[in-house]
Amino acid sequence: MRIISVNVGVAVTAEWAGRLGRTAIDKQPAGHRVPVHLGGLAGDERADREHHGSSDQAVYAYAREDYDWWQERLGRELRDGLFAENLTTAGLDVNGAVLGERWRIGGVLLEVTRPRVPCVVFRNWLDEPGWVRRFTEAGRPGAYLRVVETGDVGAGDEVRIVARPGHGVTVSDWFRARHGDGDALRRMLTVPGHDPHWDELAARSLGEPVRSAGQDEPAAAPAG
Repeated sequence: MRIISVNVGVAVTAEWAGRLGRTAIDKQPAGHRVPVHLGGLAGDERADREHHGSSDQAVYAYAREDYDWWQERLGRELRDGLFAENLTTAGLDVNGAVLGERWRIGGVLLEVTRPRVPCVVFRNWLDEPGWVRRFTEAGRPGAYLRVVETGDVGAGDEVRIVARPGHGVTVSDWFRARHGDGDALRRMLTVPGHDPHWDELAARSLGEPVRSAGQDEPAAAPAG
Protein backbone atom coordinates (compact mmCIF):
# COMPACT_ATOMS: atom_id res chain seq x y z
CA MET A 1 0.00 0.00 0.00
CA ARG A 2 1.56 3.23 -1.10
CA ILE A 3 1.08 6.75 -2.44
CA ILE A 4 1.74 6.99 -6.16
CA SER A 5 0.97 10.70 -6.57
CA VAL A 6 0.63 13.75 -4.32
CA ASN A 7 -1.56 16.40 -5.95
CA VAL A 8 -2.25 20.07 -5.26
CA GLY A 9 -4.19 22.81 -7.01
CA VAL A 10 -4.84 26.54 -6.87
CA ALA A 11 -8.19 28.26 -7.20
CA VAL A 12 -9.01 29.74 -10.60
CA THR A 13 -11.98 31.55 -12.07
CA ALA A 14 -14.28 29.33 -14.16
CA GLU A 15 -17.76 30.07 -15.50
CA TRP A 16 -18.82 26.44 -15.01
CA ALA A 17 -17.76 26.35 -11.33
CA GLY A 18 -21.17 26.79 -9.72
CA ARG A 19 -22.35 29.91 -7.94
CA LEU A 20 -18.85 30.85 -6.72
CA GLY A 21 -17.38 30.86 -10.19
CA ARG A 22 -14.07 29.69 -8.73
CA THR A 23 -12.61 26.23 -8.19
CA ALA A 24 -9.41 24.44 -7.25
CA ILE A 25 -10.61 21.06 -8.54
CA ASP A 26 -7.73 20.75 -11.01
CA LYS A 27 -5.12 19.02 -8.85
CA GLN A 28 -1.72 18.43 -10.47
CA PRO A 29 0.96 15.97 -9.30
CA ALA A 30 3.72 17.62 -7.29
CA GLY A 31 7.26 16.71 -8.20
CA HIS A 32 8.53 16.98 -4.63
CA ARG A 33 7.62 16.16 -1.05
CA VAL A 34 4.76 18.30 0.21
CA PRO A 35 4.32 19.60 3.77
CA VAL A 36 0.97 18.74 5.34
CA HIS A 37 -0.56 21.14 7.85
CA LEU A 38 -3.72 20.74 9.93
CA GLY A 39 -5.66 22.48 7.17
CA GLY A 40 -4.31 20.31 4.36
CA LEU A 41 -1.41 20.19 1.93
CA ALA A 42 0.86 23.20 1.48
CA GLY A 43 0.10 24.95 -1.80
CA ASP A 44 -3.33 23.35 -2.13
CA GLU A 45 -6.39 25.59 -2.12
CA ARG A 46 -10.10 25.03 -1.60
CA ALA A 47 -12.22 27.68 -3.28
CA ASP A 48 -15.52 26.67 -1.66
CA ARG A 49 -14.62 26.89 2.01
CA GLU A 50 -18.27 26.63 3.04
CA HIS A 51 -18.68 23.10 1.69
CA HIS A 52 -15.06 21.91 1.54
CA GLY A 53 -13.31 23.88 4.26
CA SER A 54 -13.82 21.57 7.24
CA SER A 55 -10.82 20.06 9.02
CA ASP A 56 -12.51 16.71 8.37
CA GLN A 57 -11.96 17.37 4.66
CA ALA A 58 -8.34 18.47 4.89
CA VAL A 59 -7.05 15.69 2.61
CA TYR A 60 -8.81 13.66 -0.07
CA ALA A 61 -7.61 10.21 -1.19
CA TYR A 62 -8.62 8.24 -4.28
CA ALA A 63 -7.43 4.83 -5.42
CA ARG A 64 -5.66 4.23 -8.72
CA GLU A 65 -7.59 0.96 -8.96
CA ASP A 66 -10.86 2.93 -9.01
CA TYR A 67 -9.48 5.21 -11.71
CA ASP A 68 -8.64 2.14 -13.79
CA TRP A 69 -12.20 0.84 -13.29
CA TRP A 70 -13.57 4.15 -14.53
CA GLN A 71 -11.19 4.28 -17.48
CA GLU A 72 -12.64 1.06 -18.86
CA ARG A 73 -16.18 2.40 -18.61
CA LEU A 74 -15.57 5.95 -19.80
CA GLY A 75 -13.15 5.02 -22.57
CA ARG A 76 -10.74 7.82 -21.70
CA GLU A 77 -7.49 8.19 -19.81
CA LEU A 78 -7.85 9.47 -16.26
CA ARG A 79 -4.68 10.96 -14.82
CA ASP A 80 -3.80 11.07 -11.14
CA GLY A 81 -5.37 14.13 -9.53
CA LEU A 82 -8.20 14.45 -12.05
CA PHE A 83 -10.86 13.67 -9.41
CA ALA A 84 -9.28 16.39 -7.22
CA GLU A 85 -7.68 13.98 -4.79
CA ASN A 86 -4.57 15.03 -2.89
CA LEU A 87 -3.33 11.47 -2.52
CA THR A 88 -3.60 8.86 -5.27
CA THR A 89 -3.13 5.44 -3.67
CA ALA A 90 -2.22 1.96 -4.90
CA GLY A 91 -3.00 -1.32 -3.14
CA LEU A 92 -5.28 0.33 -0.57
CA ASP A 93 -9.04 -0.22 -0.28
CA VAL A 94 -9.94 3.42 0.25
CA ASN A 95 -13.70 2.87 0.04
CA GLY A 96 -13.49 -0.01 2.51
CA ALA A 97 -11.59 2.07 5.06
CA VAL A 98 -13.29 2.19 8.47
CA LEU A 99 -14.46 5.58 9.74
CA GLY A 100 -11.87 6.68 12.29
CA GLU A 101 -9.16 4.46 10.80
CA ARG A 102 -5.72 6.05 10.96
CA TRP A 103 -3.03 6.00 8.28
CA ARG A 104 0.64 6.72 8.79
CA ILE A 105 2.13 8.12 5.58
CA GLY A 106 5.65 9.48 5.66
CA GLY A 107 5.74 11.86 8.60
CA VAL A 108 1.97 12.41 8.64
CA LEU A 109 -0.85 10.75 10.60
CA LEU A 110 -4.29 10.97 8.95
CA GLU A 111 -7.73 9.83 10.09
CA VAL A 112 -10.53 8.70 7.76
CA THR A 113 -13.65 10.82 8.25
CA ARG A 114 -16.12 10.48 5.37
CA PRO A 115 -16.54 9.91 1.61
CA ARG A 116 -16.63 12.49 -1.12
CA VAL A 117 -20.16 13.43 -2.24
CA PRO A 118 -20.24 14.55 -5.91
CA CYS A 119 -21.30 18.12 -6.64
CA VAL A 120 -22.11 20.29 -9.65
CA VAL A 121 -18.50 21.47 -9.99
CA PHE A 122 -17.27 17.87 -10.17
CA ARG A 123 -19.98 17.13 -12.76
CA ASN A 124 -19.02 20.07 -14.93
CA TRP A 125 -15.30 19.36 -14.57
CA LEU A 126 -15.61 15.75 -15.76
CA ASP A 127 -18.08 16.70 -18.51
CA GLU A 128 -19.56 13.20 -18.63
CA PRO A 129 -23.30 12.63 -19.23
CA GLY A 130 -25.16 11.89 -15.99
CA TRP A 131 -21.92 12.05 -14.05
CA VAL A 132 -23.32 12.65 -10.54
CA ARG A 133 -25.73 9.74 -10.91
CA ARG A 134 -23.08 7.43 -12.37
CA PHE A 135 -20.50 8.33 -9.71
CA THR A 136 -23.08 7.75 -6.97
CA GLU A 137 -24.27 4.41 -8.36
CA ALA A 138 -20.69 3.15 -8.75
CA GLY A 139 -20.06 3.55 -5.01
CA ARG A 140 -16.37 4.40 -5.41
CA PRO A 141 -16.28 7.82 -3.72
CA GLY A 142 -12.81 7.94 -2.18
CA ALA A 143 -12.18 9.17 1.35
CA TYR A 144 -11.67 12.45 3.13
CA LEU A 145 -9.21 12.55 6.01
CA ARG A 146 -8.32 14.92 8.80
CA VAL A 147 -4.74 15.62 9.83
CA VAL A 148 -3.85 14.25 13.26
CA GLU A 149 -0.09 14.84 13.06
CA THR A 150 1.57 17.17 10.58
CA GLY A 151 4.63 16.33 8.51
CA ASP A 152 5.27 15.80 4.82
CA VAL A 153 4.31 13.29 2.13
CA GLY A 154 5.67 12.25 -1.23
CA ALA A 155 5.05 9.82 -4.04
CA GLY A 156 6.31 6.37 -3.09
CA ASP A 157 5.52 6.70 0.61
CA GLU A 158 4.13 3.57 2.24
CA VAL A 159 0.66 3.72 3.75
CA ARG A 160 0.43 1.90 7.08
CA ILE A 161 -2.90 1.40 8.82
CA VAL A 162 -1.98 1.97 12.47
CA ALA A 163 -5.45 2.00 14.08
CA ARG A 164 -8.89 0.71 13.10
CA PRO A 165 -12.07 1.14 15.22
CA GLY A 166 -13.97 -2.02 16.04
CA HIS A 167 -17.37 -0.79 14.81
CA GLY A 168 -16.41 -1.72 11.25
CA VAL A 169 -18.50 0.97 9.55
CA THR A 170 -16.81 2.00 6.33
CA VAL A 171 -16.56 4.91 3.92
CA SER A 172 -18.82 2.95 1.57
CA ASP A 173 -21.39 2.47 4.35
CA TRP A 174 -21.48 6.26 4.92
CA PHE A 175 -21.89 6.88 1.20
CA ARG A 176 -24.68 4.33 0.75
CA ALA A 177 -26.46 5.57 3.88
CA ARG A 178 -26.35 9.12 2.56
CA HIS A 179 -28.06 7.90 -0.60
CA GLY A 180 -30.90 5.97 1.03
CA ASP A 181 -29.60 2.46 1.78
CA GLY A 182 -31.49 1.39 4.92
CA ASP A 183 -29.04 -1.30 6.02
CA ALA A 184 -26.10 1.10 5.68
CA LEU A 185 -28.03 3.76 7.58
CA ARG A 186 -28.61 1.36 10.47
CA ARG A 187 -24.87 0.63 10.46
CA MET A 188 -24.12 4.34 10.72
CA LEU A 189 -26.15 4.49 13.92
CA THR A 190 -23.75 2.02 15.56
CA VAL A 191 -20.79 4.42 15.29
CA PRO A 192 -20.09 5.78 18.79
CA GLY A 193 -20.40 9.56 18.87
CA HIS A 194 -22.00 9.80 15.44
CA ASP A 195 -23.58 13.05 14.31
CA PRO A 196 -27.26 13.31 15.44
CA HIS A 197 -28.31 14.08 11.85
CA TRP A 198 -28.00 10.33 11.16
CA ASP A 199 -30.72 9.66 13.77
CA GLU A 200 -32.95 12.27 12.16
CA LEU A 201 -32.34 10.83 8.70
CA ALA A 202 -33.08 7.32 9.95
CA ALA A 203 -36.34 8.41 11.57
CA ARG A 204 -37.47 10.00 8.32
CA SER A 205 -36.15 7.39 5.89
CA LEU A 206 -36.96 4.20 7.78
CA GLY A 207 -40.36 5.40 9.00
CA GLU A 208 -39.81 4.13 12.51
CA PRO A 209 -38.19 5.33 15.74
CA VAL A 210 -34.54 4.34 15.78
CA ARG A 211 -32.54 3.89 18.94
CA SER A 212 -28.86 4.48 18.24
CA ALA A 213 -26.31 2.07 19.64
CA GLY A 214 -23.41 3.45 21.62
CA GLN A 215 -24.62 7.02 21.97
CA ASP A 216 -23.40 7.16 25.53
CA GLU A 217 -19.96 5.89 24.59
CA PRO A 218 -16.96 8.16 23.82
CA ALA A 219 -16.67 9.17 20.17
CA ALA A 220 -14.42 6.83 18.24
CA ALA A 221 -14.56 8.65 14.92
CA PRO A 222 -16.25 11.54 13.17
CA ALA A 223 -19.00 10.14 10.98
CA GLY A 224 -20.16 13.06 8.96
